[in-house]
Amino acid sequence: MSYCFTRTLNLSFEKAIAGVTEELKKEGFGILTEIDVKETLKKKLDVDFRRYKILGACNPPFAYKALQAEDKIGTMLPCNVIVQEISDGQVEVTAIDPLASMQAVENPALREIAAEISSKLKKVIDRV
Repeated sequence: MSYCFTRTLNLSFEKAIAGVTEELKKEGFGILTEIDVKETLKKKLDVDFRRYKILGACNPPFAYKALQAEDKIGTMLPCNVIVQEISDGQVEVTAIDPLASMQAVENPALREIAAEISSKLKKVIDRV
C-alpha cells in the first residue's frame, strides 16, 4: 500500500498552490499550517532547495471525530499535502493517505474515519 496520492501537473508553482487550496476547500479542508521548505532550509542551513511547500490540511468535523475515537491521534494531524516544483512549469502534488499512515493504530472507528478522509484527499489530488 502506498502512503500517499501523487499527481504531476504542468502548472506554475503558484497556480498549483492555489488549485490545491481551492480543491481542499471544496472537500471541507482548511490550511492550518504552511511550511516553506525552500525558505527554511536557506535560512537554517544556507542551502538552495527547490520550491517545496507543506500544507497542513484539516477538515474540522473529521478531526473532531478522530480525536473522539483516539485521543492521541493528534500526533498524526493535520493531513499533510505537499507541492513541489520538479522542473520549470511542472509541479508534483502529493497528499498523505490516512489509511496507510494510521495502520499502526488498532481502532476500527478510526479506520472508518481515515477511509473517508482518504477518499476526500484522493479526490483533491485527482481534481487539481
